[in-house]
Amino acid sequence: MLDHWIEQARFGRLDLPYKAGWRASRAFLQYRRAGGTRLTPLPDFYIGAHAEVDNLTLVTRDAARVATYFPQVTLIAP
Repeated sequence: MLDHWIEQARFGRLDLPYKAGWRASRAFLQYRRAGGTRLTPLPDFYIGAHAEVDNLTLVTRDAARVATYFPQVTLIAP
């Protein structure tokens, strides 16, 4: 399991807020209406929604896509 490899002193795990689940569903619907082909929500939608509702900064290598669905999220793109 991933928890075994993550140093707990540096990283914490947060539960997905209820509001983030709803926000992820709205972003996924936007994705599908724009021609997205996946039939189930991608983890990125849950991650982006969680960052949005809890006002978290998100580190990503795909800043353009995240910003498309979650423009309010502050991004760090290395």
